[in-house]
Amino acid sequence: MSQPSATPVVERVDARNRYEIHVDGKRAGLTAYRDRDAQRVFYHTEIDDAFAGQGLASRLVQEALTDVRESGKRIVPVCPYVAKFLKRHEEFADLVDPVTPDVLRWLETELG
Repeated sequence: MSQPSATPVVERVDARNRYEIHVDGKRAGLTAYRDRDAQRVFYHTEIDDAFAGQGLASRLVQEALTDVRESGKRIVPVCPYVAKFLKRHEEFADLVDPVTPDVLRWLETELG
């Protein structure tokens, strides 16, 4: 398992509805969302194979959820990785809204 040679940087990219994590200036992964009123609905997270095994997905989601807290929004974890992360990190439990059929129908319409 290789170690990253530079500190990973996470940034929110509103124009693309996602948070990205960069290592050495290269995008290593992303977690995608759509905003539904006061909710940020996370529906997909991925890390490029070249960066696998470095803990980047966890760092990405941790920083994304911290940003959601700071923005005053709520979290809806449609993405299986985000849902799994939330089960291990109870410090975000107060921000989590359930994934409901209504949210899933809305997300399907949003994503086309």
